[in-house]
Amino acid sequence: MSRNKKSSSKEGSTSSETLKNKKYEQELRKLHIELVRLQEWVKHKGLKVCVLFEGRDGAGKGGTIKAITERVSPRVFRVVALPAPTEREKSQMYIQRYLPHLPAAGEVVIFDRSWYNRAGVERVMNFCTDEQVKKFLMATPLVEKAIVASGVILLKYWLEVSQEEQTRLESRITDARKIWKLSPMDIKSYGRWYDYSRARDEMLNTTDSEWAPWNIVPSDDKKLARLNTISHMLSQIPYDDAPREKIKLPKRSKKGEYDDQVTLEGRTFVPQTY
Repeated sequence: MSRNKKSSSKEGSTSSETLKNKKYEQELRKLHIELVRLQEWVKHKGLKVCVLFEGRDGAGKGGTIKAITERVSPRVFRVVALPAPTEREKSQMYIQRYLPHLPAAGEVVIFDRSWYNRAGVERVMNFCTDEQVKKFLMATPLVEKAIVASGVILLKYWLEVSQEEQTRLESRITDARKIWKLSPMDIKSYGRWYDYSRARDEMLNTTDSEWAPWNIVPSDDKKLARLNTISHMLSQIPYDDAPREKIKLPKRSKKGEYDDQVTLEGRTFVPQTY
């Protein structure tokens, strides 16, 4: 399993000017084939994979996760995006509500934001105290070490978006397809750029460990970010072709043959608007 933490963010990159939709779809298709191979290997070997995605609003976490899960089984690749904690959950150890969602054998669990909420949005928006953040940052590497020791392959990604690119959040105000993405919290946090930067820096400094390193993904160009993330993720999980029986469709039986379309006449059909 290759882990090159010091690689340049521009190493092997492609100019966003040259990555047209057709080329993007071609490369994504290749990666989707590999993700299906990985899926079958994870099931065959009973691997446990946990992938965390963190980053500012507008960094492209949702689009990257969608690109990963588009062609795989939701029974193997499971996305976890927890709502705000209940009063009961607030009284628990902070990371406790995330633990039941960790992968069992044969699963890939993807966290769309994770326990690192405490080091990011909760800290910046004053939902927790400095002392709580300090304790969280001290405890998290140890918890993650225990997770990895239990056999989980843990991958952590921070999608890094620039101030200029983040202004695209404005499109969520006017685009009816995106208004659900813009929460009151997003609006409040938008003006606190450098508070988030300082929170990010301390989080990386204290939780970038040998057993659970952070992987930074420049994400101004969303297409390149998706391709680079998937490619890197595949490189971090050893996999091969899983054994597979040769499949041949059986002949359809003619026994009991009848006109099964006539029996639908008179039923309510969806209007053929298109």
